[in-house]
Amino acid sequence: MVSSLDGIIAKKDNSVSWFETSDKYDKGVDGVDPVEFLKTIDCYVMGSRTYELALELSKDYGWAYGDKPTIVLTNRNLTTDKQNIEFYSGDLNKFVTERLKPNYKNVWIVGGSMLTKDFLLTKLVDEIRVSILPIILGDGLLFFDHIGQEQALHLKDTKAYKNGMVELSYEIKK
Repeated sequence: MVSSLDGIIAKKDNSVSWFETSDKYDKGVDGVDPVEFLKTIDCYVMGSRTYELALELSKDYGWAYGDKPTIVLTNRNLTTDKQNIEFYSGDLNKFVTERLKPNYKNVWIVGGSMLTKDFLLTKLVDEIRVSILPIILGDGLLFFDHIGQEQALHLKDTKAYKNGMVELSYEIKK
């Protein structure tokens, strides 16, 4: 997830202009090639609001998730014209056990505080990666919004990039 320093993942108007940073950090490393990173993902799982935002952004930027399998979790009746997108409604444990684990090794849960909360509360998360951009937004949608449960983490890795972004990778302690 990409977040501001104050933990906000989306402005109230869903604009992403804050993703662009002109900050410079001389000790940072060059950014990871997004194309190479995305090759490591086998499947995307996203909430319906993130899906709708991604569709809207795709009008200007293209579909960010390529032709990888994308499963949208929703209770609403959504449609798509893309062959690689499907919709699921139901029990998360059953979904992970019967649909994800047998078919995919690296699943990326894409966005959404509600989706994050649901996966954390059902203990279906192995790792959390947060890329913090050098900005405080002050208002908007929080990444970890009232999860209501303490969760111990183990810091696996950190990286500071030349653009001022810091990536934190945490393993969930079971």
